[in-house]
Amino acid sequence: MSTITVKDGTEIYYKDWGSGQPIVFSHGWPLSSEDWDSQLMYFLSRGYRVIAHDRRGHGRSSQVADGHDMDHYADDLAALTAHLDLQNAVHVGHSTGGGEVTRYLARHGASRVAKAVLISAVPPLMVQTPANPGGLPKHVFDDFQAQVANNRAQFYLDVPTGPFYGFNRPGAKASEGVIRNWWREGAL
Repeated sequence: MSTITVKDGTEIYYKDWGSGQPIVFSHGWPLSSEDWDSQLMYFLSRGYRVIAHDRRGHGRSSQVADGHDMDHYADDLAALTAHLDLQNAVHVGHSTGGGEVTRYLARHGASRVAKAVLISAVPPLMVQTPANPGGLPKHVFDDFQAQVANNRAQFYLDVPTGPFYGFNRPGAKASEGVIRNWWREGAL
């Protein structure tokens, strides 16, 4: 396994395939680098170097209890980028990964970056507050935490089966492979 150890001792797992201009993929919560495999294979076959990492607390990276904030995520990405000496990289971030890419650029600059692609990126603050009235009510996050604490395995079946991929919409056809992959990543 390819890993780096960042300054607080957390191990970050990554995939690094091919050569050419690098494309770095940052996954959403609670996914992992595995969820980018189709995109990795697509761009690899077109001559790009493709990199995807498991954010701290996800996939094969260290399962740490702290450091789950955008500053740590951005610093971990910067450490990986420096370790691989990436230049002229395209950074692609989905959901939390989009927030990670944005914070990476804000904290570490764009000297190694050619482009950034943000896909349904999280905003800097997701919870509803007086200063952020468009955010989600705190009870949404409290409910997620309670579900994970009470029955983690069931949570990781219920979320992809329903709202995360829209399989709960009328006429939608659920992908059992996608649902099982989510469960595998989160429940184990």
